[in-house]
Amino acid sequence: MIVGQSSIYLASRSPRRRELLDQIGVDHQVLTQRMTAERGLDVNEDPLPGEKPRDYVLRVCRDKVESGWTRVLQRKLPLRGVLAADTTVCLGDEILGTPADAPEAAEFLRRLSGRGHEVLTAVAFKFGERMETELSVTTVCFRTLAPAEIARYVASGEPMDKAGAYGIQGRAGAFITEIHGSYSGVMGLPLYETAQLLQRFGVTPAA
Repeated sequence: MIVGQSSIYLASRSPRRRELLDQIGVDHQVLTQRMTAERGLDVNEDPLPGEKPRDYVLRVCRDKVESGWTRVLQRKLPLRGVLAADTTVCLGDEILGTPADAPEAAEFLRRLSGRGHEVLTAVAFKFGERMETELSVTTVCFRTLAPAEIARYVASGEPMDKAGAYGIQGRAGAFITEIHGSYSGVMGLPLYETAQLLQRFGVTPAA
């Protein structure tokens, strides 16, 4: 345990994850990466052959937190726990990651239109040799989307940095008819699971 530690490192530059940690009163510092090649070498975010979505999101999350802890040691930063998360959208066993371009974003949205899908968010925390994970699974249902709606949403630019090509907290909120699970998990950091994970390491959110 790291009882008494009031601050953690977040191995993510996602503003949404920062906002969610602020929401539950977790003081944190972002672990920035000096070069994109560093992440490419340390964290392979391409699905492995035959890899199931749940195995995929947990693997990537664990790799992110390991990479973050390595950066803490390499940079001789004050020793604090590292939190990482990874989110993916899946249709059955097919992973819909971050779209590479606008046409792929539109294709993702066409496939999500009028049906349900799962959003998986894995969370990992590491301090020293100890690392633990949590997994949030949420079902999200979309209403049927008209081609013009999809085109306008893609043109807004909002889908381009988000798994499955949409953000529940943005304009795509108007597409969603039902959600079963964690709203914050769909945003990128399930707050219940994150708080439980931190508490097991002696880090208590202020909320």
